[in-house]
Formats: sequence, structure tokens, C-alpha cells
Amino acid sequence: LQRMLSIAVEVDRSPNCSSCKIADVIFPFILNIPLRSQREAFLNTMESHLLRCKLLELLFQHSCDVPTTLPLSLAKILYFLSHSSVLLQYQDGTATWQRWDEILQYLSLLLMSYQNVILAFPLAEHLRSSLNDRMDLIIQKAKPKLQDSDNISHLDIQLKIEDFISRMQQVLGQPFPWQIMEKLCMLR
Repeated sequence: LQRMLSIAVEVDRSPNCSSCKIADVIFPFILNIPLRSQREAFLNTMESHLLRCKLLELLFQHSCDVPTTLPLSLAKILYFLSHSSVLLQYQDGTATWQRWDEILQYLSLLLMSYQNVILAFPLAEHLRSSLNDRMDLIIQKAKPKLQDSDNISHLDIQLKIEDFISRMQQVLGQPFPWQIMEKLCMLR
């Protein structure tokens, strides 16, 4: 399934457009996956970083009280950090801190996938372009174009993390489980 989804994204003239269409179709099914381990297995084994970004973006947009119109960028990921609520409502036997832990896990996955789409590897850095155009961009050694909303400062990151911690303190009290602190450090 993951290979087929990856191919479906790649064969289109506009991988960005096809990943949006595929994500829109798959998203309701992800909402109905009952266990976190099953959702994580599906998202972690996804071969297309671009499709994973789109699915996680939809998931976070769904969990925000006030969705944003920012394009997918580092600023949008920070927006999700400070505006996302507990992602899925049907997790009734799950401790509250584990729900917050899942948010941080998916934010880290979104950040890593986004970096793979935009910055990371020579063959992956043009994932928003078609295969034909991608080869030309690689031969020309063209650098991917960053968006204005990808320019964030260390202060922006620090403020959003502090905001997230204060929201969690209101819900969980103190001290936080070590898993949460570990994920926050990794995300930072």
C-alpha cells in the first residue's frame, strides 16, 4: 500500500497537487484508526515524505480550534505546536499525558518529513516538482526555494515551546512525564 501511494504521488505532473488529493481521501480513514500504535505504524512506514506531510498537516488542522491559512512551513509547524489540542477524541482509556505525547510525536514526524521535502537530500529536495523537472533541477544543482514563513528565529521557537509547556501544565499539572520532556527537547 505504501509503495502504491508513493507511486501515485510521483506519477502526476504535480506531486504537490496529487499528494493533496490523496491525503484528502485517506484522511477520514486515519481518523478512524483506533490505536495510536496503528496510526504510527501507518505514518512511519509511509514512503512519500510529501504525502506524510500533507496527512499530518490535515490532522493538525483538524485539531486546531482556529485553523491557519499559512502554507506548510516551519512557521505553520510552530503554529500547530501552540494551537493544537488533543488530536483524537475516541481514545478513552488513554491517559491525558499520552495524548499530548502523541501530538509531540506527530509534530516531530511532520518536521522531519518537511525537512526531507525541502532541505535534506539531493534527490529529495525537489519533491514538490515532477520527476522530469526534478532531474533538471538536480542537474542544475538548483537549491529549493524556501518560503518567507520558513524564516523563524530561536526566540520564536522558545516562545512557542514555553506556550506549549504552560498549556500542558494547566492540563497535566507537574511534573511532566520524562517522555514528554524528551520529545520537547527533540522538537526544539
